[in-house]
Amino acid sequence: MQVLAQKQLIGFLEELAPTSLQEGYDNSGWIVKLNDDFSRALLSLDCTPEVVEEARQEGCDLIISHHPIVFKGLKRLTGQHYTEQAVIMAIQAGISLYAIHTNLDNVLYKGVNQSLAQRLGLERGHILRPMKGQLCKLSIFVPKENTTALEAALFAAGAGRIGNYADCSFLTQGLGSFKPIEGAEPRIGKLGTRSFVEENRVEVLVENWRVNAVLQSARLAHPYEEMAYDLLSLENEHQCIGSGWIGFLPKALPVQEFLDLLKKRLPATALKYTPPIKSSIEKVAICGGAGGFLLPDAIQAGADVLVTADFKYHEYFDAHGKIMVVDPGHYETEHHLPEHISALLKEKFPNFATLISQVNTNPVNYY
Repeated sequence: MQVLAQKQLIGFLEELAPTSLQEGYDNSGWIVKLNDDFSRALLSLDCTPEVVEEARQEGCDLIISHHPIVFKGLKRLTGQHYTEQAVIMAIQAGISLYAIHTNLDNVLYKGVNQSLAQRLGLERGHILRPMKGQLCKLSIFVPKENTTALEAALFAAGAGRIGNYADCSFLTQGLGSFKPIEGAEPRIGKLGTRSFVEENRVEVLVENWRVNAVLQSARLAHPYEEMAYDLLSLENEHQCIGSGWIGFLPKALPVQEFLDLLKKRLPATALKYTPPIKSSIEKVAICGGAGGFLLPDAIQAGADVLVTADFKYHEYFDAHGKIMVVDPGHYETEHHLPEHISALLKEKFPNFATLISQVNTNPVNYY
């Protein structure tokens, strides 16, 4: 089986779901980092002592969980709490712990909610609440004859992506001028003499977490000693980054059939729900885990139902007469994620060993 370096394995996960996209309360990324190379990974929803023991018995040197075992700082490691127990056991067994939580929630492609939507058979979907402030506009001035090479470098580093479109840019032509002064080593022009060059202004969108890599790539491809550029933060909504998901069933279903579908596909032992506002369900808003904060967005979007977890008693009243709310449970809306992440890893690294935890970590029982 294949041994993967940290840069390969974690680099792939963080390209899929950059840790910068996690919520402020979250603790995605490394929890315990003991190794630089990994031969066998266990995928789990939660990282409990039972999961760590399973990983030890299976000979895994890495656990990738959705929920971080450590949310807040640990003040002691005495083994008195299950969090401390799991961390101690992992360190003693030489097992690294990595979490991919709200950063995976907040990406559209291959993220939590898209995978949940696929399980429910939803179509024609998009993010329910897109994030703002995740984009920059990069403008670079380059000689006309070097434009193609510069664009290629920008696109290779991830710039110029808009939704389902790649290699997007805008060009304007102009005349640039410069005068090299003492200390300069110009590739074009002479010291003390002002030069004029036909230039293009290349404009591309860049996601915030790609800016450094894109600038580094651009500088390597640029012919000038000093590359002139502008970088502007944008308030535009990022249509591929944000919370929740909304889409359509292939055909409208009577309410009872829709509830049966949820119980079968998730699967869920029981459903909590508010009175339906329609006799059938077609437009569906979803959010894996706790998504009650998206209720106003789902109502505004005209969804027939919001499927998410962890609603409190009084929060159900906010849906009255406006939308149906179905709460299948937190575990039930996310327990498929180990299988989902394992499939992504197998697609990228076919010879890397991944195991899906057989431990049921759901802390809730139903009678």
